[in-house]
Amino acid sequence: MNDGAKRLELDKILSACAAHAVTQGGSDLLLNCAPSASLAEARALLDVTEEATLLLFTLGAGKVEDFPACAEALERAEKGATLSMAELLGAARLLRAARVLYRSVRSFADERIVKMKELTERLAFDENLERDITDKIVNENELSDHASETLFSLRTHIRALGERIRARLQGYLAGEEKKYLQDGIVTVRGDRYVIPVRAEYKRSIRGFVHDRSQSGATVFIEPEEVLEMNNELRSLMLDEQEECARILAELSRAVGRMRAALVADMDTLYAADAFYARAEYGYRLHAVKPALAAGGKLHIVKGRHPLLEQKSAVPVSLSLGEGYRILLISGANTGGKTVTLKMCGLFCLMAACGLFVPAAEGTRLSVFDGVWCDVGDSQSIEENLSTFSSHAVHIREILQRATRDSLVLIDEPGGGTDPEEGAALAKAVVAQLLRRGCAGVVTTHYSALKEFAYAQDGIENGCMEFDAADFRPLYRLKIGAPGSSNALMICTRLGLPAAVIEEARGYLSEGARAFENTLRAAEESRIRTEEAAQRARAQQREWEERLAALTAEEEKFRAQREKFLAASKAEARRIVRERTAQAEELLAEMEAVFRRENPTQADIIRARTLKNKLARQEEAEETPVRALPVSADALKAGDKVYIGTLGTEGTVVAVRREKGVCEVLSGAMKLRVNVSDLYQPAQKTPPREQVRVTRDLAPRQAARELNLIGMTTDEGVAEAENFLDAAVVANLSEVRIVHGYGTGKLRAAVQEMLRRHPRVESFRPGKYGEGEGGVTIVTLR
Repeated sequence: MNDGAKRLELDKILSACAAHAVTQGGSDLLLNCAPSASLAEARALLDVTEEATLLLFTLGAGKVEDFPACAEALERAEKGATLSMAELLGAARLLRAARVLYRSVRSFADERIVKMKELTERLAFDENLERDITDKIVNENELSDHASETLFSLRTHIRALGERIRARLQGYLAGEEKKYLQDGIVTVRGDRYVIPVRAEYKRSIRGFVHDRSQSGATVFIEPEEVLEMNNELRSLMLDEQEECARILAELSRAVGRMRAALVADMDTLYAADAFYARAEYGYRLHAVKPALAAGGKLHIVKGRHPLLEQKSAVPVSLSLGEGYRILLISGANTGGKTVTLKMCGLFCLMAACGLFVPAAEGTRLSVFDGVWCDVGDSQSIEENLSTFSSHAVHIREILQRATRDSLVLIDEPGGGTDPEEGAALAKAVVAQLLRRGCAGVVTTHYSALKEFAYAQDGIENGCMEFDAADFRPLYRLKIGAPGSSNALMICTRLGLPAAVIEEARGYLSEGARAFENTLRAAEESRIRTEEAAQRARAQQREWEERLAALTAEEEKFRAQREKFLAASKAEARRIVRERTAQAEELLAEMEAVFRRENPTQADIIRARTLKNKLARQEEAEETPVRALPVSADALKAGDKVYIGTLGTEGTVVAVRREKGVCEVLSGAMKLRVNVSDLYQPAQKTPPREQVRVTRDLAPRQAARELNLIGMTTDEGVAEAENFLDAAVVANLSEVRIVHGYGTGKLRAAVQEMLRRHPRVESFRPGKYGEGEGGVTIVTLR
């Protein structure tokens, strides 16, 4: 990493990114990452980071699984050495990490995943070997009993023999020898079962002494009677050790055969882990993939320095390379000039390392052969360099190394010495960079350098905006005009005495005051103009949104209207079909009656009833749909209206305009109806010639009682049906039919008709005072 990258703190960015790596190898790759000077290579790095971001945060792939570095162990295994259980488990974790990554990347059929598949296509793994290791090795210090049949048999015998030995020794703990024992326990010394005996009684128990306690008060004796069993146990344990060694050697040979592939796997896994870390770091920063191009052009959209708090950082936008190669930034102290300068260089270095940058979509950057910078106070006591001298040394190195394909960043050139000489030096350095064709960003407070930028081609002024009303920087970059340093205003905000500030103004030369005042006035005017333009744009957006909302409402209303018309037409067609079918059915019944040779009185009554039904249907068909609302102002008593909610006509009795209601007489009922529910009654079309119906057009109210006494059964039923139809039309809820006692046939026929009538809710005989059994009280639906 060159000196310029360190000055821009790229190492801090890479360290923050490396913290997201899972493996130590992936972290090391990022910490040692050097910016690429190749446009193709930088683009490839960004493409892989983009695919890693897609895999992690869109497709839901998992990151690389951690595994220990095991290159040295793999090399020993290849040479025939037996690896420890911990090393074999590490190799299994490596095999698993390779298998999981390979299948994870290939489990998605997304066509955008190309380079990650190319990166992982040569990953080698052996799932059987991985399973063999993890099944046979329980942990870093123990093999599974089922690692082999032989090991299982040996351990079974060892446990059984150990139980037999302990059972034999328990006799010492419970028998006469108990008084010689120090503790009532059986213990082990040197893989042999022994009992603890008090030192003074060691000759009282026949056996072999294997150990003595530190105090000398206890000796551990192996009784003679378990000697052979302990020898057998020891032999079995040696066999067990040999079998464990054989199993580990076998597994080690299998791992050693894969050494070359597994070493390559480690490099691939580290690289993939580094790209996943880049993706996660960019995701946390809300960063975007920048477009890369050659030619030293930069276009940063709402960029934020990655080391600043992202929520509070003010986004800065700037362009470089379109019409000018060097951007000269001026403005107030603490206004963000140096941060903006560093951000430009750091973004280019991050992109060259394959990192996304915290900016908005549309950001374009270039790849440079070097990023050279002189930023900050580089005073060195050890090297006996003053601030100015250290800056001069850095600028000398920049002028020696910078090429047309370099990015140069200089913060306050010519600072730390006489202002006049410093300004002259700054102009000379910038002129040299212009002649060399470098791209660069330079910050300054020198008015002479600002004027120089106006006169020279290839350099453009820019300023960090400052709010003169509140004496505070706005941290926004404006390209096209220089900015005032506003040093005296900032000192006022920081609390310097007003007398000192005023005296300082008096020491300014007339030209300096005029130049600063002109810059300040121009800057304030520009800020006010931009604020007014922003308000105008906001109002324009508001009116555009309102217009769009009205247009949407209009479209919604038009769609609802068309839907309503279509439904109305469909309903009208349905009604016509239904009425036509009913009319044809009635005509067919009438024709059947007229075809009879000797029609009875009942046939005649039936034909008359059918005729009346046909006439009512004809009347209903002649009444078109009411759709014209009445005028509330013109509405008056006596007007005929159509009540939309009830589907019937009525006559206005009274109008209460202040309440928006009126009283309407419909049949025998007086109703209170909202004016909004009233419509103009449509004119009925004249009856068709082929249907002749005689009607009494005089308005009349429906009767609530019907007297059938003296009529035959057929006549009474027909009259009752007509009576019920009239009562339904008049919206009557209850009527009274008088049929008398007689033989009871008329009452039975009427009540049978009531059971079948669709508009009859219920009926009952009259109560005391209502006519009792001679009448029937009918409740209508």
